[in-house]
Amino acid sequence: MKSIDLTPLYRSSVGFDRLASLIDSALTTDTSASGYPPYNIEVCEDNQYAITLAVAGFTQAELDIQVEKGVLTVRGTKGAKDDGQYLFQGIANRTFERKFNLADYVEVTGADLSNGLLTIDLVKEIPEAMKPKTIAINHRGNVLEHTAKEDINKGDKAA
Repeated sequence: MKSIDLTPLYRSSVGFDRLASLIDSALTTDTSASGYPPYNIEVCEDNQYAITLAVAGFTQAELDIQVEKGVLTVRGTKGAKDDGQYLFQGIANRTFERKFNLADYVEVTGADLSNGLLTIDLVKEIPEAMKPKTIAINHRGNVLEHTAKEDINKGDKAA
């Protein structure tokens, strides 16, 4: 696989180091990585998201969810293996680890395990200091123009 040089991004931008390293890690990720467990990422509302993982056969005690440095990690650890005799075993009950990179200001607000689906709720809460704000425009210039015109008119009447 050919690697892409992201050095030009670092030269012409400030503060986007995380974005460039995210792109770099996405490009260098092992493409043979397992697709287990399957998952969905859903946009619920403007700033609310949900990640749903199909974790059939896992109990709540066998699942672990952690967030560290903007990375959400979901782990499933199976206990002792069932030594039953199967004619066919299509349900994957293997240990897994799935990671999701979270954008700035995205926080995990909760998780729910129901009917073999683990749903993790996320919300993007932009701090007040980062939100756009409307700046009022003063009308002093118009007031001064109006006053100047009145002065001119008063001068004409006086003459």
